[in-house]
Amino acid sequence: MEFRISPEMSIMDKLNILADAAKYDVSCSSSGSSRRGDGKGLGNTVRAGLCHSFAADGRCISLLKILFTNECIFDCKYCINRRSNDVPRASFTPDEVCELTMQFYRRNYIEGLFLSSGILHSPDYTMELICQTLYKLRTVYNFRGYIHVKAIPGADPILIQKAGFLADRMSVNLELPTAESLKQLAPNKNRNNILKPMRQIQNGIKANREELVLYNHSPHFCEAGQSTQMIVGATPESDYQIMTVAENLYQKFSLKRVYYSAFVNVNEDKDLPALPGGPPLLREHRLYQADWLLRFYDFTIDELLTSDRPNFNMMIDPKADWAVRHLELFPVEINRADYHLLLRIPGIGVKSASRIVKARRFGSLNFDDLKKIGVVLKRALYFITCNGRMMYPTKIEENYIVRNLTYQKEKLPFSQDGMQYEQLSLFS
Repeated sequence: MEFRISPEMSIMDKLNILADAAKYDVSCSSSGSSRRGDGKGLGNTVRAGLCHSFAADGRCISLLKILFTNECIFDCKYCINRRSNDVPRASFTPDEVCELTMQFYRRNYIEGLFLSSGILHSPDYTMELICQTLYKLRTVYNFRGYIHVKAIPGADPILIQKAGFLADRMSVNLELPTAESLKQLAPNKNRNNILKPMRQIQNGIKANREELVLYNHSPHFCEAGQSTQMIVGATPESDYQIMTVAENLYQKFSLKRVYYSAFVNVNEDKDLPALPGGPPLLREHRLYQADWLLRFYDFTIDELLTSDRPNFNMMIDPKADWAVRHLELFPVEINRADYHLLLRIPGIGVKSASRIVKARRFGSLNFDDLKKIGVVLKRALYFITCNGRMMYPTKIEENYIVRNLTYQKEKLPFSQDGMQYEQLSLFS
């Protein structure tokens, strides 16, 4: 295909623009640094384009996080790179992305690449350039590190498939929770066009696993799975609506992760919320906590929220909120509860629940044992007994427990969840 990207700008100028443009894509865990070497220690880092993600075995790995281009034919109202914005524009060539990746890797800055992109000319044109980049990186530069790449909705399925055999993980951004919100803020995008490559990637992963059973030397297709991202707070959906969408994505598309991005208002537009308090970061945090409960703690969204109570309590985490609303189940005797019930106790995680089940085989456990196992007793003590006794005399009552779980806060936002908690006085 004809290559039309102008090479006039230096590669470092492009890196500064396209690394900065990628910061709003949270489909990999990210944190940046600008610490420089002082001549006394070993190594240094650079601000542009470095992020941290986590491998399947739990290792934290550093990635070069960039856009291939911030040119875009779309005019999404929430996006800094939308067509109508007057911002510096740049595009890499495939060779430039390869050279950057290899140079950063040789200097031990990174262990892999996170490559996203705006839409240059058309979805097919952009996806073809991305495929060229990945192919050169794997075959010409012989790079075997981790690669996460964005699939471009609307691109030819053959190009999506080609990228899937070259990348470790792929993602397609859902952007907004509902089709109505997408139509309002991203009129050039279509929900079906977004879900179609998701389904293709899911089917490709499944078919590839079946091939690997028969043929050990078959190439791997998206071995690390696929993920997506939703913007939170740009549109009026409740937490219940957002998490219902996430639950359906996990069940129907076998996603590895759904990422939630607190809306940052970077554009002046009448259809965007003003957000006087800034991006809804605490809400984003609660959604991630609830997402964890869906994936690892056997919760369903209908247990955590309802249409009558559609938003999470900002005062306490979703698991504790569920527990104080189901006090009829507590306190739980730690020496008899099954694994599933242990997972539902605040202060007990997946590892500590497993350790409790194993340790009980050798004798009954007490509170000192639980502390050594890793149970967070300052949270769990309201919900458990050991050998029939609670850790301290305490009331199994919602307002009392919530007050104690949030006592370190200077001011309690009592009305945020629709309940009126009593403020304790010196004489209470």
